[in-house]
Amino acid sequence: MTLPTLVLAGSRDGAQDPLARLGGVAHKALLPVVGTPMILRVLNTLRATPGLGPMAVSIENPDAIRPLIGDAMILPTAKGPSGSVAIALERLGAPLLVTTADHPLLRTEWIAQFLMGAEGKCDLAVAVANRTVIERDVPGTKRTYIRLRDLQFSGCNLFWLGTIKARRVVELWQKLERDRKKPWRMAATLGWGILLRAVTGRLTRDALYRRIEKLTGAKVLLIELSDGRAAVDVDKPSDLALVEKILTHS
Repeated sequence: MTLPTLVLAGSRDGAQDPLARLGGVAHKALLPVVGTPMILRVLNTLRATPGLGPMAVSIENPDAIRPLIGDAMILPTAKGPSGSVAIALERLGAPLLVTTADHPLLRTEWIAQFLMGAEGKCDLAVAVANRTVIERDVPGTKRTYIRLRDLQFSGCNLFWLGTIKARRVVELWQKLERDRKKPWRMAATLGWGILLRAVTGRLTRDALYRRIEKLTGAKVLLIELSDGRAAVDVDKPSDLALVEKILTHS
C-alpha cells in the first residue's frame, strides 16, 4: 500500500517573496539550496522513502515548478495552508502525508520515524522536535517554540492525516487561521480555560489532545522526532545559510 503525499508550496508573494528575490527565482519553492531547488530536494526525499506515492504539490503558480515535479499532481492553493490541505484531503482522501516545499533538510528516516509513531494510533499527527533536542543538534538556531507544561517544541513540517476524522481537525485549523488576529474568537472556539492555560504554560499535551477530540471527534498526537534538524525550514535568509551549512558538512 502506498501513502499519498502532499507538498505545500503556496506563496502569497510569488516572485516578490524575499527569499525568491534573494535567489533570483520566480517562486520561493525554486530557491537554490546548495545548487538544487529546495522543492526538488523535498520531492527527491519523498520519492526515496519506501511506501510513499502518489505525490501532489499545492501551488498557486504551477508553471513555475512544472519542469521539476515529474509525474506529481498539481493542486490549487487556498488562502492559507489549512485550506490547501482541505482541498488535497478532498481530492486524495485519507490517509495523507503532508509536508512543505521549504523543508530541504527532510530525510527519509525522519519520515519513517514519524509514520511509525503515527500510523494506527490516531486520526491526525503532527511531527515536532523538543527544544532540548533542537538546541543539542542545531546549537544557536532561533526557532519559534510552543510551550506546554510537559513539552517545549517546534514543528517539523510533517503531518499525517490518518482517517477521514482528520477533516474535522483541518476545519478547526481553518477557523483558527481565519481568526488569528481576533484572539477573543480563538478563545471562544478553543475555550477560555484552554487558552489561559496555554498562555501561562500550564497546558499539558493530554489536556490539549482531549480538547481537540471534544471539539472534532478526532484523536490527535504530537510525535517527537529524535533529530533536532527536522525543525529547521527555510523562512528567512539566516535559515538558508544554516541549511546550506548543514548540508555542506553532513
